[in-house]
Amino acid sequence: QVQLVESGGGLVQPGGSLRLSCAASGSIFSNNAMGWYRQAPVKQRESVAAITSGGSTNYADSVKGRFTISRDNGKNTVYLQMNSLKPEDTAVYYCHAAIRPRPGVTLDYWGQGTQVTVSS
Repeated sequence: QVQLVESGGGLVQPGGSLRLSCAASGSIFSNNAMGWYRQAPVKQRESVAAITSGGSTNYADSVKGRFTISRDNGKNTVYLQMNSLKPEDTAVYYCHAAIRPRPGVTLDYWGQGTQVTVSS
C-alpha cells in the first residue's frame, strides 16, 4: 500500500508565498513522475506542475515563472514553491504520483488534498 501525505497549505495574502510538500511512503519499488493538481470550486481539476524522476519539469501556463516544482528522490517527496500568489490560485491542491509498487506495474496515487486560499 502506498500513501501520499501533503502539507503546507493555508491562507496567504496576494503576492505572498507558500510551499507545499508531499511525501510518498509504503510499498514503493520505484517512483516515476510526481506532480501537483488543483481544483477550484465549480471547476475541473487541472494540472499545475509535474516532475519526472530525472528532474524534467512541466508547468501550466498560468503558473510559469511563479511556481517551482522540485523533488527529493531519496525521500520520495515532491515540493511546490508558490510565489507571487494570486486570488485565482485559490483551490484545493492535490499531490499525484505514478509509482511502481512492484516491477511491471505502475499505479496512480493521490494525496488527500490541501487547501490554499489567497485573499486579503
